[in-house]
Amino acid sequence: MYISYKPLWHTLIERNMRKEDLRLAAGLTTNMIANMGKGKHISMETLTKICEVLNCGILDVIELEQEGD
Repeated sequence: MYISYKPLWHTLIERNMRKEDLRLAAGLTTNMIANMGKGKHISMETLTKICEVLNCGILDVIELEQEGD
């Protein structure tokens, strides 16, 4: 299993936000955004910041996917 950020990208689209808007609002670095775009892990602290800024739950940001999906 691996973490997918697809729900986050869909949430941003629904809210008419760009990745840059999220980066600035949550105080994230460009590297954090790039790592999410590559499917790499980020800290729980960062996930919490994203949820707070978007006023959403964790399932609106990440999901677990089976390998090979």
